[in-house]
Amino acid sequence: MAILHKIKAYLYDNALTKDNPNDYIARTVSERSLNVKQICEAAVNRGGSDVSAASMQHATELFLKEMAYQLCDGYSVNTGYFTASTLIRGVFDSPTETFNSAKHSILFQFNQGEKLRAEIPTIEVNILGIADASSAILQVTDVKSGSVNDLLTPNRNLKISGNKIKIAGEDTANGVYFVDTTTQSRTVVDATDIVTNNPSEVIIVTPALAAGTYTIEVVTQFAQGSLLKEPRTAGLEKILTVQ
Repeated sequence: MAILHKIKAYLYDNALTKDNPNDYIARTVSERSLNVKQICEAAVNRGGSDVSAASMQHATELFLKEMAYQLCDGYSVNTGYFTASTLIRGVFDSPTETFNSAKHSILFQFNQGEKLRAEIPTIEVNILGIADASSAILQVTDVKSGSVNDLLTPNRNLKISGNKIKIAGEDTANGVYFVDTTTQSRTVVDATDIVTNNPSEVIIVTPALAAGTYTIEVVTQFAQGSLLKEPRTAGLEKILTVQ
């Protein structure tokens, strides 16, 4: 099958496994995040659409809105490119126990479908080598829900895994931040809510964030064997959600 796409990636120390201290994981270099409008415009510009970008965007948003409605009614969705379903997280201690939002949670799970999986052989991966010595967030896990790179539960623990993410140094900017994707306002985690502070793992108590979507950043002067003169920032490219 012909190569139609190219992905670039850097290698990072694998902090997620302890059995081999010398292994690496690849992290895709993301050019940018595309919204519905930009994807529709790209489809028109490439010549792959027989309708206007505005018409495609309108139809897509109607479809996504209806899909969300059906998911909320418990239906599963299979678009060919991805599947989606509604899940309930949490333990029920007896057959008669009812759903309790303080103990249980609802989330939506998306997985690749057959059509998208069929595109994988057309992708060429270009490994650019080992990433520089900068810090990196590789994964966050919401301890209450078990969700990875997805949900945030306010006032509960969040496990941050990565490289060189220990909060260290005297600069007042150092810390863990949640950035509201709509307003760009930044909420810093109180220093007393940093439960574990290691180079490859930081565990915090998530602040009392309002419902919405956020990105997460770690700002630190930590470096192997010394402190940096200026803080550096590590971010996770995934969008995190408070329901």
